[in-house]
Amino acid sequence: MLVFGPAVIFIGMTLFMTRSCEHKFETLENYGKITSFNFTDVKGNNRSSIEFDGDIVLITTIQESCPDNCSVLLWHINQMIYERIWKNRTKKRKQVKIISFVTDEDGNPINDLETVEGMLKKIVPNYDPSIWILATGDVRSIYNIKHNGTSLLQDGNKFLELMLLMDKKHALRMVLSGKEEGHIRRMEQNMALLQKEYDKSNSK
Repeated sequence: MLVFGPAVIFIGMTLFMTRSCEHKFETLENYGKITSFNFTDVKGNNRSSIEFDGDIVLITTIQESCPDNCSVLLWHINQMIYERIWKNRTKKRKQVKIISFVTDEDGNPINDLETVEGMLKKIVPNYDPSIWILATGDVRSIYNIKHNGTSLLQDGNKFLELMLLMDKKHALRMVLSGKEEGHIRRMEQNMALLQKEYDKSNSK
């Protein structure tokens, strides 16, 4: 059973979701729609999740205090996920985006995106703001996902460490901790599995 709980939010959810995909090894589970959301990007443009119809999107948070004190392992996300996205950026059917919401340590939105962008450019040599998008907005509403009567938000600010994988129809397909190297590696594998699912459906 999938459980969103204080002590097992990273372990229980991860094991349940990855177990289901390992058994089938064809498709990831579908955990329902992610609520439509709006945000402002680093250029001050007001944007909507609607524009990502047809894209696979990884949603994370990021803080001004990164990389010294960060909710996720930025270097590992760059090496294991972003670099592979960047290398496949010209392949239409492999379109993947990362949206990182800039927050303080309590999950409140931060408007100074340029400072964080400058930090990212130092960590990510091939940084492309059209692929890895910095955002400010109500991130709690996005992470307010409930399953079996429990919510990702119930364990205080632990939700800041979670990576959400959104498919081309805005359904939640995977949740893993961005604070663990092994989970970041697993997320990349599940992103590839999701792409394989679309490749398979397009070949029919």
